[in-house]
Amino acid sequence: MRALGMVVLAGVLAFGGLAVAAEMEGKIQTVDTAGKEMVLDDGTKLTWSDDTKISVKGQEGKLEDLKEGAKVKASYEEKDGKNVLGTIDVTE
Repeated sequence: MRALGMVVLAGVLAFGGLAVAAEMEGKIQTVDTAGKEMVLDDGTKLTWSDDTKISVKGQEGKLEDLKEGAKVKASYEEKDGKNVLGTIDVTE
């Protein structure tokens, strides 16, 4: 039984930190639709994927809603050295 507990603990420690999402708010400075990325006013570069959920004030949105100057709230994960968006909500 103790061995099983150690295996479970090792698994939790090994994989526990991989899916931690960061959250941030800011204003979109630039949008590169061809490169699937944007830069916020603080210099943070965010990339989106086909799985990214876009919304506008909590309602379903689309890529065209991500415009320069828009205020956004985003959650993302670091994958392969990039900040990949999970969700982004245009708040203004």
